[in-house]
Amino acid sequence: MSLEHEELTGKIIAAAIEVHRQLGPGFLESIYESALVIALHQMGLKVEQQVEIIVEYAGMEVGKHRLDLLIEGTIIVELKAIKNLEDVHFAIVRSYLKAAGKQHGLLLNFAKTTLEVKRVILRY
Repeated sequence: MSLEHEELTGKIIAAAIEVHRQLGPGFLESIYESALVIALHQMGLKVEQQVEIIVEYAGMEVGKHRLDLLIEGTIIVELKAIKNLEDVHFAIVRSYLKAAGKQHGLLLNFAKTTLEVKRVILRY
């Protein structure tokens, strides 16, 4: 991961930790998403919320999906508020990265007493 992405992911993680510190666990994902958007905007980052991406198969559109957050047009952030992250959650983020043509994602779980942060990198 390039230094640029490390710096950007560091800022995203710092904002998410602050949101989690202030709100704590127990809310719906949408509440954390809204709070994180505010925190990221306050840092001066470009944030796109609920970005619609087209899913293709054999070069044809087969559906659409909405990403939770796209930061600086580079990092996909998927928010969860669940008991435990499972392998399927990582597979889902990798699918989102592939469909969006991106390489770097963050999976954030706000349901724990300490924010759970996982990086997801798609290697072509």
